[in-house]
Amino acid sequence: MSFLSVDRDLARHSYYAATASRDMAFPVLEGRVDCDVAIVGAGLAGLTAALDLAAKGRRVVLLEAREVSWGASGRNGGQAIHGLACDQSVIEAQLGQADARKVWDMTLEALDLLRERMAAHQIDADWCDGYLGMATNARKGAELAEWADRMESVYGQAYTRISPAELGQWIASPRYHSGIHDPRSGHLHPLKYALGLARAAAAAGVQIFEQSAVVSMQTGPVVTLRTARGEVHAPQVLLAGNVYLQGLSSHLESRIMPVGTYIVCSEAMDPALAASLVPSGSAVCDTNFVLDYFRPTRDHRMLYGGRVSYSTVTPPNLAETMRQRMVGTFPQLAKTQVEFAWGGFVDITMNRAPDFGRLQSNVYYLQGFSGHGLALTGLAGRLVAEAMCGDADRFDVFARLKHHGFPGGRWLRTPALVLGMAWYRLRDLLA
Repeated sequence: MSFLSVDRDLARHSYYAATASRDMAFPVLEGRVDCDVAIVGAGLAGLTAALDLAAKGRRVVLLEAREVSWGASGRNGGQAIHGLACDQSVIEAQLGQADARKVWDMTLEALDLLRERMAAHQIDADWCDGYLGMATNARKGAELAEWADRMESVYGQAYTRISPAELGQWIASPRYHSGIHDPRSGHLHPLKYALGLARAAAAAGVQIFEQSAVVSMQTGPVVTLRTARGEVHAPQVLLAGNVYLQGLSSHLESRIMPVGTYIVCSEAMDPALAASLVPSGSAVCDTNFVLDYFRPTRDHRMLYGGRVSYSTVTPPNLAETMRQRMVGTFPQLAKTQVEFAWGGFVDITMNRAPDFGRLQSNVYYLQGFSGHGLALTGLAGRLVAEAMCGDADRFDVFARLKHHGFPGGRWLRTPALVLGMAWYRLRDLLA
């Protein structure tokens, strides 16, 4: 069974799908359409690029294989956090300190862009300020504090340090030792946000087609994208489908790995109990390599993620095993049931740095967000729109990052990664 077949099953029981209204339907592409820019993938990266390009006067066509934000953009943990999935040291080693600082500052701009777009397009996406980074023991607490010190001295990024004595003011869990708080990051309902962007893009003149998977791409001065029932001709193309490009570019496919990630959402709780778990209402992640992440929702639930699958096989008894992880963090939820359990696939790169670039001068791509894309996709959409309109300076900072394909090709990379991640899980347990 392909990961795409598995993904269809995982999409059915999402809290987001149950609590967001898909009040717009977009047609299937029929016949020929000509435009200035064609975008493949109507997730957050594609939608934000389309919005910015339309604002610059470009005629934009957006092709989506399923529904708008059907994939990771509409099913993720909802956490919008500073930085990248990789540590800044990865960026510093490749780009040097000056450009690493530019990258860091752009990730902060990404958080501002989220707020700006919600305000500009009147999108109520349940936004809540705040992010907590939590360490599970003293050694990891010291490492987190050292990291925060360096981020303040080198990047000017100040965090609130949370000592063991202060921890109870921030989180009602026995699992953690210490942490940091960032008020600039936060969390939201990603599907409400994405559907709001789609409404704004359509109002700006973007032609959006759903159920219109691209089956072939013919490059040249004018690129032709063919679907089952139509074709689009455009002098510029953006590939923003991530793990869902389905064979359009073997070069891009070899540089990312589809990784399953899983989330549950509790039943609605007594508001006082829900508010006591994370008094600030912040999103929370631990600092383990294979991490747990969670956040309260506006309707008094706990949304909890923490399992991954590097084999594309869904873990057995997903809802109950995830509920046990949640209870391990919050024993006071021992009698609280899980109402929703779902998952999806994110695209990770070997070094967990984002992979932006060009296949040729007029075919751009955005991929490799590595599970850290809620804010970064919106920045990526802006950068690629700038590049397509003649100002590639900021886009090319990211494009200079070097990436390698996963060893072993499509058939051997999965077992190799499973073995590698088993080591990281063991390291987290023993640390």
